[in-house]
Amino acid sequence: MNENGKELVESFTLDHTKVKAPFIRKCTVYQGDMGDTVTKYDIRFTQPNEAELESAGIHTLEHLMATYMRNYMDGIIDLSPMGCRTGFYLTVWGSPDTDHIKSVVIKSLGDVINSDEVPAVNPIQCGNYRLHSLELAKSYAQAVLDSGFNDDFIIR
Repeated sequence: MNENGKELVESFTLDHTKVKAPFIRKCTVYQGDMGDTVTKYDIRFTQPNEAELESAGIHTLEHLMATYMRNYMDGIIDLSPMGCRTGFYLTVWGSPDTDHIKSVVIKSLGDVINSDEVPAVNPIQCGNYRLHSLELAKSYAQAVLDSGFNDDFIIR
């Protein structure tokens, strides 16, 4: 709880100096009043406080992953870049296990590498359509696929 008695933002409770990227972790499982379950995942590409994804690359990666992940999984609510630009938050209906999310992300990153164009890069569908780099997005995808996601990402 914070000083006002409100729940802390979940990511503020993670010690960012004790993690090893890249990784995927289940952050929070929310239960709705009507019985629905919504789960948020942290999909971390770069080491917090050491590296960041450039704006044009993370924006393109967002467009591509948000498109491709839906080919492999139903129930995706949103894929959003983190403000710190070290990765993404994925929000889904239900509570799939992290291994399933990892397999969907890996397949999607393979699709990113093979992409020749970026969906929705126009002033009607994108709020900053000039800020894109397919080359950067592919390099970020390749780097994560080459290193793999750490299953044991907490540094002891």
